[in-house]
Amino acid sequence: MRIAVAGGTGTVGRHVVDVARERGHEVVVLARSVGVDLISGEGLAEALAGVDVVVDTANIMSIDRETAERFFTTSSRTLLAAEARAGVGHHVLLSIVGIDEVPYAYYEAKLAQERVVEQGQVPWTILRATQFHEFAGQMAGRMRVAGVQLAPRMRTQPVAAREVGERLVELAEHPAAGRAGELAGPREEQLSEMVRRLARAEGRRGPVLSIALPMKGMREMRHGAVLPGPHARLGRQSFDEWLASAPRRGAAPPR
Repeated sequence: MRIAVAGGTGTVGRHVVDVARERGHEVVVLARSVGVDLISGEGLAEALAGVDVVVDTANIMSIDRETAERFFTTSSRTLLAAEARAGVGHHVLLSIVGIDEVPYAYYEAKLAQERVVEQGQVPWTILRATQFHEFAGQMAGRMRVAGVQLAPRMRTQPVAAREVGERLVELAEHPAAGRAGELAGPREEQLSEMVRRLARAEGRRGPVLSIALPMKGMREMRHGAVLPGPHARLGRQSFDEWLASAPRRGAAPPR
C-alpha cells in the first residue's frame, strides 16, 4: 500500500512511518518540513497521488480552544478535500480517549475534528488512544516553578507511542471501520507519581509537589474521565518499562 502520514515527524507519526515501512508499505510524509502544508493545502495534491490511505497524527502545541480547533478542523477539511480529489479510499484519525467526557479546551477541539472527519466524503476510521508515556515529561516541563516541580493529579492509563503507531498501521491496512475500539496502556497510573518518577530518573532531586489544578476539565480527569472503557485494547509496555529505556524521551505534544 501507499500510506500518507500527516504529522509524520511527530511523537506518534514517526512511529507510524517506521512501522509502515517495516511492513513493506510505501510511505509519504505530510509535513511542512517536506513542503506540504495541511492548512493551505500547498503540496498536498502531488503528495497524495496514488495514495491508498491517509493516517492523520498531526498536532498543535497550543491548548487555546480557538487556536487548536482552527488547526484541527481546517487541516482535516483541507486533507479530506484533497483526498477526495485524489481518490484516497480511507482516512484514519488519531484521537483521544474520554474527550467527550471532559470540558477541556484541547479535547473540545479534537471533538470538533472528529465531527469533520465523520461528515467528510472519505471513508474513515477514528482511533481514540490514552495519553502517551511522554505525557509526564510534557507536563513536568511546563510546571517547574523556582526549582520546585509541580505534579498535577490525574488518573491516566498511558500507552507507548510505538504501540499507537502499530495500531494505526493495522487499521490502515484494513477497510474503514468507523470508530475503532479504544487503545490504552497496560495499567492505570497517577500522573503526579509519573512526574515524580520521571524527575528521579532524570537525576532531579528537588521537591515534587502533587497538586490539584483548578483549571477547567481537571476535576473530571482526577476522577478518571480519560480512562479507557472495559473493552479497550491494552498495550504491552508499562510506564516504568518506558522510563527504564534509553535514550531519555523528550516532551510530547499536549494530550
